[in-house]
Amino acid sequence: MIDTSFLSSDLFLLTLTVGLYCLGGAIYRRTRLALLHPVLLTFGAVIVFLQLTDIPYDRYREAAGVLDFGLGLSVVALGYLLYEQLERLRGSLLPVAVATLAGCIAGVLSVVYIARAFGAEREILVSLAPKSVTVPIAVSVSGSLGGNVSVTSVVVFCVGIFGSIIGDWFLRRSGVRDPHARGFALGAAAHGIGTARAIEIGAAEGALSGLAMALMGLATALVMPLMERCLY
Repeated sequence: MIDTSFLSSDLFLLTLTVGLYCLGGAIYRRTRLALLHPVLLTFGAVIVFLQLTDIPYDRYREAAGVLDFGLGLSVVALGYLLYEQLERLRGSLLPVAVATLAGCIAGVLSVVYIARAFGAEREILVSLAPKSVTVPIAVSVSGSLGGNVSVTSVVVFCVGIFGSIIGDWFLRRSGVRDPHARGFALGAAAHGIGTARAIEIGAAEGALSGLAMALMGLATALVMPLMERCLY
């Protein structure tokens, strides 16, 4: 049994997480392989570390609480993304609003009804529903409706990674060539991780992806509580 007295300290766990992410970022920049995304590498490395050292997840979550706090602050920055894209929205408010609402409803309904078909309980359904929005908003919505925020966090992460890896390829294979449409789709379906991928693709894609991520978060936070009684 490994002595975890030092390994389980707040300072060590926080430093480890940031260090692993920086290392993952360096690997990703060198290889440019989607499967070596820094978030995915960090996620896997932390799981292995916690398993080898027998450190409970609750202890790790407590130690990394400052990162959760930072994620919460990042939600405020979404407002700036909206402000920054006001010029792009002029004359397109209706299409953007309809696309956001349709994406929000489709994202929630698809995962809820598929999970229901497999016999998932209400807690799991609520945990899965906000899968396409950034983590701070997703866990807030899920937690307030009785979901398991740990499940929500993992699902949101997996959706973001999957969208980042497969999203651009799928859009190109589907014949979607317009950079604005591609960026908006990535941000709406794969939140922050998808937006990071969109920024790599191009400036137009990155800008519209950030806008879509912000609007989807807002729409989900408003729509899910209204849909909750009908869905579960």
